[in-house]
Amino acid sequence: MQFVQLLISGVAQGCIYGLIALGFVLIYKATEIVSFAQGEFMMVGAFIGVAAMSWLGFPFWLAVIAAMLAMGLLGLLLERVVIRPVLGQPAFSIVMLTIGIGYLLRGLVTMIPGMGTETHTLDVPYKDATLQWGSLVVGAEQIAVILTTVLLCALLFAMFRYTRLGVAMQAASQNQLAAYYMGIPVQRINGMVWALAGMVAAIAGLLLAPITFVHANMGFIGLKAFPAAVVGGFGSLPGAIVGGLVIGSIESLSGFYLPEGFKDVAAYVVVLIMLMVRPNGLFGERLVKKV
Repeated sequence: MQFVQLLISGVAQGCIYGLIALGFVLIYKATEIVSFAQGEFMMVGAFIGVAAMSWLGFPFWLAVIAAMLAMGLLGLLLERVVIRPVLGQPAFSIVMLTIGIGYLLRGLVTMIPGMGTETHTLDVPYKDATLQWGSLVVGAEQIAVILTTVLLCALLFAMFRYTRLGVAMQAASQNQLAAYYMGIPVQRINGMVWALAGMVAAIAGLLLAPITFVHANMGFIGLKAFPAAVVGGFGSLPGAIVGGLVIGSIESLSGFYLPEGFKDVAAYVVVLIMLMVRPNGLFGERLVKKV
């Protein structure tokens, strides 16, 4: 039963990794940019949720909507003002730019008087609630994370499969030039992808907040979400979630069964093994270059 308890905890944590990794993959598929600011996107989304509830008195559900809309607008603005002008530059430059965006966001948050340097709790309606089956006890926070991730994945699947916007996003991710000649507004689609990645990051931050609190350094969790994207196969949306579940489960189990300290490096050990046995990840496309 203890194994199941640890596994559920790992799956809940893995869902958070998966949602952040989803942002990595969405942006990479649309623009071939690896955005290392996703962790900070999540952190800013959580802070907006806290501010909406404590400063504006919003109920939780309204704070969630406000955080999603704010992060969507932030993603849209960053793509238009910062990212779009440098598209076509060397990948290294753009990666460094996204790292700079992350540091900038963290710095701006810490400059908020009376809030940025403090640790906050998010008063969710299900706080401290638990469900018990025999000796198995599961926190409502973990159940909320798992159910929200399942629901969000279903909504994203329906959007990409059945809506014109989703189909246009898929077309742009496959071949931007061909999509442009077919009449798809590729630049506008890229902006929407950044907005979508921001909204997903906000949801991840609000789900993580009741578990680890809200603070300026919570964005560093993005460094563990990146291995999840690699394990799942960079470029695969289902792979991002599966990779997150793999990383979260192994991290949780290794923290209990293996020596102290291994938990902190478990994600990177998994990535090293994956790159050795399956370089393209679990769901990655196998590309062969003929010379």
